[in-house]
Amino acid sequence: MKITIVVGIQFSNEVLQLRDELNHLGHTISLPYTVEKIEAGELSFEKFMKEKKAHGDLRFRTMGPDRIKRYYNKIVSSDAILVANYSKNNIQNYIGGNALMEMGFAYVNDKKIFLLNDIPEMPYTDEIKAMNPVILKGNLSGIPI
Repeated sequence: MKITIVVGIQFSNEVLQLRDELNHLGHTISLPYTVEKIEAGELSFEKFMKEKKAHGDLRFRTMGPDRIKRYYNKIVSSDAILVANYSKNNIQNYIGGNALMEMGFAYVNDKKIFLLNDIPEMPYTDEIKAMNPVILKGNLSGIPI
């Protein structure tokens, strides 16, 4: 299955491990643009996080290709998305604004939506539930080939 991973940049190391595990299971994976740049050595994770903490990440989102449209196109060309929803900001299984938007892209394009972990308790929990994601409970073998 061709899967686009949806994840916050602070989980770059974890997403690379997810990619490797999914590749081993026979899937083809697309990663976020910034993760690709970090892995290629074209961007430092530390520099990105320092800039984000100081000024937000708008500069990174607007330099180079339009990241929102780019990710929309990745999702449309995939069979599914995997939301790597790790805990963040003291919220178990956090799903942020970008991830919610990308889930919406997948949903309206009839793509399967997988959540690595349970649905978080957030102001938009009902919207997440309405997209009927498959909850993997950390078990990647729950994604069919």
